[in-house]
Amino acid sequence: MAKQGYHHGNLRQALVTAALDLIAARGPQGFTLSEAAKEAGVTPAAVYRHFAGREDLIAECARQGYAIYADLMEHAWNGGQPSALAAFGAIGRAYLAFAKKFPGHYMAMFESGLSPNRSPELANGAARAEAVVMRATQALSAHIPAARRPPASMVAAHIRALSHGVVELYARGTPGGQSPYSPDDLLESGIGVYLRGLGLIAPD
Repeated sequence: MAKQGYHHGNLRQALVTAALDLIAARGPQGFTLSEAAKEAGVTPAAVYRHFAGREDLIAECARQGYAIYADLMEHAWNGGQPSALAAFGAIGRAYLAFAKKFPGHYMAMFESGLSPNRSPELANGAARAEAVVMRATQALSAHIPAARRPPASMVAAHIRALSHGVVELYARGTPGGQSPYSPDDLLESGIGVYLRGLGLIAPD
C-alpha cells in the first residue's frame, strides 16, 4: 500500500504515517530515516525529496498533530458552553483522548524536544491550541477582581503540566502506571483541587 501511495504522489504523507507508527512504538528518538523509508516502502534516498532529515520529518508529524489537537480543543471548549467550568473539564478530557488516539502525534509534539518555534506553521498550530486553553482560563477567572486574578498563562501552564503528568503516569498502560482511578477521573479531580485552591471555583 505504501509503494502504491508513493507512485500516486503520496510519498510525503506515506513517510509521515510511517514515522508516526514508529514514534508511537519506539518514541521520537527510536527510529532512523532508513527505517521510516522501509516502513513506507521506498528507498532511503527518496525521503530527501520531501524532508531535509529526521527532525524535519518529526516536525511535520508534530505540525499535523497540532492541527488535530487544536480542532479537538476548540470543539471541546464549544464557546464555553454550557458553562466555563463544564467546558474546561471537556478540554481536559479532550487532551487525554488526543494522547490516547494519536500517540505518534502526541509524542512528536511534546516529547521530541523540537521547539514549536521551529517553523511558522508549527508555531501557528501550537498557538491556536494554546489560545483555546487561555480563553478557557480567562473565562473561569473573569469573576475575580483583576488585582487578585492569577495570570491566565500561569494557570494554563499548570493545567498543561497536570494533564501531561496524568498521560505519562497513568494513561499509557506502562508498568507501574496502574491506579484505582481512571485517567479521566484523576485529571478531573486534580484540576478541581487546583482551581478551588486558586479560588476560581467555589468549594464543594
